[in-house]
Amino acid sequence: MSVSLPADPLSARSLTGVLPQMLGSLTGAPDWFPEARSAIVVMVDGLGRGNLAARAGHARFLSGRMTKKDAVRTVFPSTTAAALTSLLTGESPGIHGLVGYSARVPETGRAVNQLQGWETDGLDPARWQRSEPLLAREAAAGRPCFVVSKPSYAATGFTRAIQRGATFVGVTAPAERLTEAARLAAGHPGALIYVYLSELDAVGHAHGWESDRWLSSLETLDADVRRFDETLASGTGALVTADHGMVDVSPSRHVLLQRGDPLLDDVAVIAGEPRMLHLYAEDDAAGVLDRWRATEGGRAWVLSRDEAIRAGLFGPTVAPEVAPRIGDVLVAARASTAYYDDRPADKSAQRMIGQHGSLTDQERIVPLIRLGAFAY
Repeated sequence: MSVSLPADPLSARSLTGVLPQMLGSLTGAPDWFPEARSAIVVMVDGLGRGNLAARAGHARFLSGRMTKKDAVRTVFPSTTAAALTSLLTGESPGIHGLVGYSARVPETGRAVNQLQGWETDGLDPARWQRSEPLLAREAAAGRPCFVVSKPSYAATGFTRAIQRGATFVGVTAPAERLTEAARLAAGHPGALIYVYLSELDAVGHAHGWESDRWLSSLETLDADVRRFDETLASGTGALVTADHGMVDVSPSRHVLLQRGDPLLDDVAVIAGEPRMLHLYAEDDAAGVLDRWRATEGGRAWVLSRDEAIRAGLFGPTVAPEVAPRIGDVLVAARASTAYYDDRPADKSAQRMIGQHGSLTDQERIVPLIRLGAFAY
């Protein structure tokens, strides 16, 4: 069966190309960006291009620096674990292997959290994530490489999986992270610096991107980035981008999968996240696909693993070792809908308002804002 999927904007480049192109600007082989003395990528978790454009009046600096061409297509699923890994390896999920927020380990049959499950579920950062981090490669070649992030992230398995090789600099306040990044760039010619800002995403999940709290956080971010731009030393190029955008989902739009629901027939494991489920079948994957497509095809893209791979959703190539990590059936929400397994006693995840993971432009198209030596 041919599955109709949304087309990406023609101007949107791939998130996987951002760091390789920044390195080109440092090595005298620029393409996307002009040459630079040092380079900084500021990753604002959860800042979709559509979210920013809709609230441009609350972020006059960022929106004023964003032209029509400043768009990047994040990966599928449009979720942090997959997208940050793609940014920092230059590879798609089909190669690096982090195919969602959670996924099944083929050897054990258990679904593991790919952001926080490294320690609790025994994932090996050097093996489960299959691609060499670009920071590790560049640091080994002698380039100064730095990660500026929350101190609590310094020793996590996810940090080791995608940021190893770089010097980790823990800074608590977001504005001070940006200040530190500018200082490092000025003091280390040729440096490649990654700054991670998670605060906007956390507010969006808890309160929704259309909330007053999200707007306040956006205004603070805008002021912080404006001051950061003013402190950049001559020759330092900087980019502001994101891993995904966000849609708000009200409780009335939750689809709760409860015991006895036919949609759970022959489903052994549910992974992924509420807007992009990985369903792993017991035996009859075709039956699971047919049931979900018949019931949910009007409000979700429902695909088999093979259909998703043929469509290139996980990248142009999916390694044989990665394919079994992908669900037998994928359910990607079209509208403001979220799917929850309602059988576990813990319902805390159902309180989340801002969500992402699916194929919509709101979730997959993110900004690529140029500052300093990278500005037009």
